[in-house]
Amino acid sequence: MNTCAGGEALAMDFKGQGFQVASNARSSTYRRWAPITAGALLIAFVLFRLFPSTTPGISESRDDLTKHRYSGESVEWEGCGSLKNGRQLECSTVSVPIDQFSRDHSRNETFTIPLVRLRGRHAQQNILLNPGGPGGSGIWFMHRLGEQLSTIIGEDLHLVAFDPRGVNGSRPLADCYPDDETRHSRGPVRDQRVVQDSAEVYAWSKNYVQACAETMGEYGKYLNTPQTAADMNSIIDALGQDDMIYWGFSYGTILGQTYAGLFPERSRRIIIDGVNNVFDWYGGLLDTEDLVDSEAVFDGFLHECIKAQKDCPLARFGSSKKVLRERILSLASTLRHDPLNVYIDNKRYGLLDDRALLYNAIPTALRKPVMWPELAENLAKLLDGNATDAFLAYGLERPWPPAGDAQQFVMLNDGASGAQHWPQDRKTMLDWLVPFINRNIFAPTELGIYYAKQQWVVPKTHNYVPSDSIQTAHPLLILTMTYDPVCPLVSARSAQRAFLGSQIVEVEGYGHCSTAMPSICLAHHVREFLKNGTVPATHTRCHVDGSYFPRKNHSAEAMATELLADVEDRKIYLAQVELARNWLE
Repeated sequence: MNTCAGGEALAMDFKGQGFQVASNARSSTYRRWAPITAGALLIAFVLFRLFPSTTPGISESRDDLTKHRYSGESVEWEGCGSLKNGRQLECSTVSVPIDQFSRDHSRNETFTIPLVRLRGRHAQQNILLNPGGPGGSGIWFMHRLGEQLSTIIGEDLHLVAFDPRGVNGSRPLADCYPDDETRHSRGPVRDQRVVQDSAEVYAWSKNYVQACAETMGEYGKYLNTPQTAADMNSIIDALGQDDMIYWGFSYGTILGQTYAGLFPERSRRIIIDGVNNVFDWYGGLLDTEDLVDSEAVFDGFLHECIKAQKDCPLARFGSSKKVLRERILSLASTLRHDPLNVYIDNKRYGLLDDRALLYNAIPTALRKPVMWPELAENLAKLLDGNATDAFLAYGLERPWPPAGDAQQFVMLNDGASGAQHWPQDRKTMLDWLVPFINRNIFAPTELGIYYAKQQWVVPKTHNYVPSDSIQTAHPLLILTMTYDPVCPLVSARSAQRAFLGSQIVEVEGYGHCSTAMPSICLAHHVREFLKNGTVPATHTRCHVDGSYFPRKNHSAEAMATELLADVEDRKIYLAQVELARNWLE
């Protein structure tokens, strides 16, 4: 099921409830959507708990907490820390009705939406940002990457990010468990074997969907993308702004397309980046489009490795990408039937099997090419008989972060879920799933969510249906990689057809979203669009700046100097490098 990786992240609760970490399941079904590993989440969570006035990489002085209101705005802001470059952030909240489309249904019940803003030095308007998901935290996103995003966007806009309803610092939090203890004890089962695991996953999902409905009650029905799109109007209304300026990544492209479909007259500057097919999202059952380029990205990894030769340690195991592919898949097959036991010490030991490679290591790296050198090195060591590094990187079971099921609620409330659309017996479901899962070597990562979709019991409360030939206030800018493992180019073309006058800028490379690899050409198009509304006349292609397997000890700064003469372009390039490194961890 196509979500195009985005996922859960860190958030700040500004009402005194403390910092929250949200994630979904430890099951690899959801791993492909998460922007940071559970291990990183838990480290950050500990830092939040120990130092509640700080975030990793963020400093906060206590003299910036005075609340203030800007002319034309209806919300109050207070300081909430600074980025590594010293730029100050400010935070606020807005309350939105539980049902944006029927105030009668809301009965004074609301969601609280946290906001964070990085003010532009010359700005008079705000750009809203969404990192993906569903369930991605804008608060975490801004704290972690606001500096780099500001460098790319420029100083003519204030950057505003938010936790969507039900996500992280939003209240109430979307949750299928009443407490952490229940989450740990009743959590998901392993679900990558389409036939062998089906009975257990099918039975577990029946309980899971009931728990989701009971835990969230009335609020659960209104956790969907159309409601979040309407919440975005509440945000810019509170900021005194009529026109929507927006940049959404991955699932954020579903949110952006939904917003533009519902509110075309306010859609003044909409960028969608790493595009998901909105028609499949709302109306599809088995999503056959999402992984269409995933194996092409895998081949790209192998091709670039062979091309890099000595800079890719895996290259010595094959003279062509075909040979390398066969070696890796043969290794995975061996690990499936004979998992390796790995013992490092009494806290770090376990088994390394094919799931660690095919459903964790490789899919994660395909989205994020900056990880390709590490993946190549670990695979090379594994082929040499040394499993230690591969096990440490991909084989350890991650501790389960404490909260959050926004992803499941939004995905299943948005789309065709429940008995109205799906056969309810397991054997018929298997007849549907087996050929679907067997279509692609990475497809088993999607298995578990379909059983929840089959049995979902939360009532659907929206009637949004995407349409074609939408005339927005200004055409959309659509960004894509040539080969994206989870949000393919064909989905970007679908969006282009749906919105009149929109145009595609394609980065000729591999990875998920335009942030996967640096491209100064791409950054220039983003700036021109946001500043002047410039949309390319035709489908435009930009090259990647840099190498997938850079020379060892060749710094990004040295690469920037080597590639670029303009000082501002060098700054943008270095910001793009940081985005590529830190986007998904």
